[in-house]
Amino acid sequence: MKPRFLIIFFIILLGIFFIWQGMCLPKDSAFTENKLFSIERGQNLFKIAENLEKEDLIKNKFLFDFYVLITGTQRKLQAGEYLVNPSMNITEIAKKIISGDIVKEEITIIEGWTLKDIGFYFENKGMFQAEELYDERADVEGYFFPDTYQIRRGVTLEEIINKVVNNFNKKLTEELRSEIERQRKTIFEIVTMASLLEKEVKTKEEKEIVSGIFWKRIKERMPLDSCATIAYILRASEKYPEGRILGGGNWTFEEMRKEIAEGKEIDSPYNTYKYLGLPSGPICNPGLESIIATVYPKDSEYWYYLSTPEGETIFSKTLEEHNIAQAKYLK
Repeated sequence: MKPRFLIIFFIILLGIFFIWQGMCLPKDSAFTENKLFSIERGQNLFKIAENLEKEDLIKNKFLFDFYVLITGTQRKLQAGEYLVNPSMNITEIAKKIISGDIVKEEITIIEGWTLKDIGFYFENKGMFQAEELYDERADVEGYFFPDTYQIRRGVTLEEIINKVVNNFNKKLTEELRSEIERQRKTIFEIVTMASLLEKEVKTKEEKEIVSGIFWKRIKERMPLDSCATIAYILRASEKYPEGRILGGGNWTFEEMRKEIAEGKEIDSPYNTYKYLGLPSGPICNPGLESIIATVYPKDSEYWYYLSTPEGETIFSKTLEEHNIAQAKYLK
């Protein structure tokens, strides 16, 4: 009986060693170059293991199956694209897939971008056609919160929109929401005003002052006279070919002034020279600084302002002072 017992014990040891080295030793420890391994939605454990073996990423598909089954994680395997290589062992590859450590892409939305800007940004990255965003989902203008996002490859446009709008909802804290409600304003009004500030002036202090000016003007039933709204109307009219967007680097200040002056006559609900109050919606996607400045405006004696060709903002208390500033800085 003793020799038979030893033989059985030896076979068990060999089996344990085989399983250990199969799971803990990599296919090729010298080959560290990553491969892109894809798992489609609906693929089960056995298909995933078979594909890993086919692509020479693991030694034995059955050992991959065994590890996942004994750990009870077969239902946690996640679809997506993974960077793996033959120098990783079975347990490392399995844990990567179980945790959903997929390949991610970074996108950055800039303060002041419109949906058209964002649409072309996605198109240039080969993700979607621009029109899919700015024509089909125009309702998210203003709420596409500027930030840097990590997204998985192959993500849908709706998933991106949900991620970005959820970020907007998080950034608009309960304190901000309470203050907006206290002022008897709506979030839509705040976002619309913030979009004007984002386009009109640059610094936090200037945004707070212009916010105060705009809210005073609305209260006194004076037009906002925002050039940014005219620029938005002109751009939306597709008058300008790609590469010659109003306000871009290839425009002279005089050209911009001329286009804005003509644009003031356009009959549009966004024209704040023709119509009182806020435009009919946001003209861009504002950052948090502009939103906060909108909620907490700075009270001042100013009623007017203008931007010089050098980007300086000149504030005036009266129309007479404003006219003098225009003659001085915009000649």
